[in-house]
This record gives sequence, C-alpha cells and structure tokens, in this order.
Amino acid sequence: MALTDLVTPVPKRQTLGADVHAQIRELLTSGRLRPGEQISLRTTAQALGVSVMPVREAVYQLVAEQALEVTANRSIRVPRMTVSAFREMTYIRVHVESLAAHHATQHCTKALIREMRGWNEKLEAEMRTAEPDAAKLILFNRELHFAMYRAAEMPLLFKMIESLWLRVGPILNYDLRSGSPRVKERTAVTHHKRMIAALDKGDTVGAGEALRDDIQSAANTIIAAGVLLDADDAGDEG
Repeated sequence: MALTDLVTPVPKRQTLGADVHAQIRELLTSGRLRPGEQISLRTTAQALGVSVMPVREAVYQLVAEQALEVTANRSIRVPRMTVSAFREMTYIRVHVESLAAHHATQHCTKALIREMRGWNEKLEAEMRTAEPDAAKLILFNRELHFAMYRAAEMPLLFKMIESLWLRVGPILNYDLRSGSPRVKERTAVTHHKRMIAALDKGDTVGAGEALRDDIQSAANTIIAAGVLLDADDAGDEG
C-alpha cells in the first residue's frame, strides 16, 4: 500500500511539525510501516500536503526516539531488529505493561470492560474472515491494550508503553499477518478473554499473567517466523 493511501492531508490550522510527527508515529505504532521500509521525505510531504521542512523535522525527531534510523547512504528507514534486541524488548514490555495491568485492575470500571470486550469481539470477528485484514487486527489489538493502559491512570508509565510500542509496532506485522498461527488459532483473543475476566474480578495476578502470556505468545510467533536479524546480519545492515 502506498504512503499516500495511509496518511491524510494536514489541516493548515494545526501546527505542521506536531501533526506530521503524530501521523508518522501512528503509522509506526499501528504497524502500517514495516521494518526496513524506507521513508522518502518528498513523497511523505506530498502525501501530507505540506512542505519538506516539517516532514524532515518530524522524521529526525523520530530518529532521535530510535523509531527511525539513518542509513550509511543517508536514507531514512524503519529499523530492523535483532533477535537479542527483540527478546530484551519483550522482557521489558512484559514487566512494564504488567505493571499497567496491575494498576488498571485497581481502577477497573464496567465501561472499561465493555470497551475491551468490544475490541476483542471485533478482533475475533476479523480473524474469522477468509482473508483477515492485518491492519484491522493490529488496530483492534492495540486499542484493546491501550484502553487498559490508560485505565491505570499512570501518565509516565503510559508514555513509556507508548515509546515501546513505537519501536515494536512495525514488527507486529509479522504476528498478526494473514496466515499467522496466532490469527488462525485466535490465540490473542483467548488471552484477552482471560485478561478481561481477571480485570472484571479484580484479579491483579490473573490480569498480569494473561497479559504476559499474550505478549510472550506474540514474541514466540515473531521469532519463529525468522524475520528478525541475527548479530551477523545486523553488522551488514546500512
């Protein structure tokens, strides 16, 4: 899918740099941009209906956040990740996001349960279709998780999770793509049901365990797909 199909023109009344940054962040977090994909400043500017300057500023801000990288020939791309780095990120995600689940359980409301069930039902329905749309799966999965993380009412923790998802988002393509065993078996849906049930009962341990199993299951699927770099491959990148 072309970049022009993924973004929307920036309204002139808004701060261009901030809006461009937000849109590219959204593409990364939602997995719409894949690891290794190059970002053309000119093409992105044309798609957004802005000049190259705010795009360049946004892109280099994302480079500073390690969400994008500059290659040896000065092109901009979505980073590819090594197996060891991905394992480390998974370990961090399990602990940080489980903390959010713990606090969300303490602030759980019926409205939160309804919202999370709604996203999980959409996720399951899409997985049952003949050709599941990976973009929709990633969106529904993310909205479910972030509904819970917001409910934790810990702004600093929430920003940490956003930062982690900014880097891991593109890799989720490999977990929720059509044909993935996690999609065929609807594994994420099962883990989500356990997580929601635990939240509804005020079971902090159960909610954390279900979340951990969900994250680890996705990580195992991605590692098994063989799409991550090993240490030698990483040395050849650029």
